[in-house]
Amino acid sequence: MCDTMVALPPVTRDGSLLFAKNSDRDPNEAHEVILLPAADYLPGSSLQATYLEIPQASHTYAVLLCKPFWIWGAEMGANEHGVVIGNEAVFSKVPAGKEPGLIGMDYLRLGLERGETAEDALHVIIQLLEQYGQSGNCGFDHPMYYHNSYLIADPNTAFVLETVGKEWAYQQVHDVCSISNQISITNQFDGVSEKLVTQALEKGWCDDAAAFHFHRDYSDAIYTRFADGERRSCESMQGLKNHSGDISVNTMFSILRHHRNEVPSTSSVFGADICMHAGYGPIRGSQTTGSLVANIRPEGATFWVTATSAPCSSIFKPVWFDAGLPDMGPRPKGKFDPKSLWWQHELLHRMVIQNYDECMATITEERDAFEESVIGEIATVQSMPSQSKRKFTDRVFADALALECKWIEMLITGERKSRQFVLHRKAWETWNRKAEIEFK
Repeated sequence: MCDTMVALPPVTRDGSLLFAKNSDRDPNEAHEVILLPAADYLPGSSLQATYLEIPQASHTYAVLLCKPFWIWGAEMGANEHGVVIGNEAVFSKVPAGKEPGLIGMDYLRLGLERGETAEDALHVIIQLLEQYGQSGNCGFDHPMYYHNSYLIADPNTAFVLETVGKEWAYQQVHDVCSISNQISITNQFDGVSEKLVTQALEKGWCDDAAAFHFHRDYSDAIYTRFADGERRSCESMQGLKNHSGDISVNTMFSILRHHRNEVPSTSSVFGADICMHAGYGPIRGSQTTGSLVANIRPEGATFWVTATSAPCSSIFKPVWFDAGLPDMGPRPKGKFDPKSLWWQHELLHRMVIQNYDECMATITEERDAFEESVIGEIATVQSMPSQSKRKFTDRVFADALALECKWIEMLITGERKSRQFVLHRKAWETWNRKAEIEFK
């Protein structure tokens, strides 16, 4: 379960485009941040996506990808031209394809590598989708099959693209937008595939083409309801509208950290949060494994990544294309690695959820003060040469890790009592055992 949102320049504090997304995946499905350079390819070259090999483009743009470690594509990312994309799983009356093919995360990366603008990326995905369709397992710990929704933006424009099989519809965004795990386009769209409406008529999901309603006519009621996407998208939209005209990077941080309940980790069976913590049962089987906020301007972009799970207990840190990425240790995988940044933070996160309110009270004030300090320097740093920006990024990542290590030590040595619901504790004991992670 995920959430993606965008605010266009007319409603943001600094006139930039702001984009934000949480990636919700299996608890041990480590999330990585990678930066790939632009590249040129010879005619006849091919690429190997997650499952399928397809022809390569003659040129690909540099991309920043935030992704599950085992997937070729990504849940969210950006390219050197300031195009950003996030995807969401959506569930339809049309069964999702199970045979190995191109999956939604592959299409996201292809759109970024080949689209110079948001509109270019939109049509890259549409053209490839009509050619190859979408299918294949997207789950790490257990099989998961779904269709995909995308929020695609550049410095001035944004689109929602929603797909079912090879069919699609898109709608341009004009101020703010949030998408989650549901088909959100209704009867208003700016483009639609040839067969989307006729298929609904043939299946008896719609009686009249003039009355076609994408969400109503195509949504799978059971999966869509339990994914809780409608409530989460309403909560994020309300957060954006409450700050309309003054939406900032901090606004996006706050929305991505939103919990419906004060102590989210004890809501163990039903429901989902924007900042998702896994619990007992299939409905709460995922957690936020990584977060991205992008501040996009025509003259350049700053990207804020956690590179770790659970944004509420993580620190957002800035990166730039021209400065490269700092050392985050070995690329994380599905087992605990004490040298990997993602897994180092998991020690903190998995302590915090044992007694969420008490543990967060220990770290929230310092977390916010640290981020405010970094934000205060960004205006100066982002105009500096690449080498200076890289030194700044390296320092911020190192200082953030040191702060998290201090919090871990405080929680280990303090009198920390577990307040986990018994089923929640059992679920996490299983995930910890699979990850081969141990802590006090």
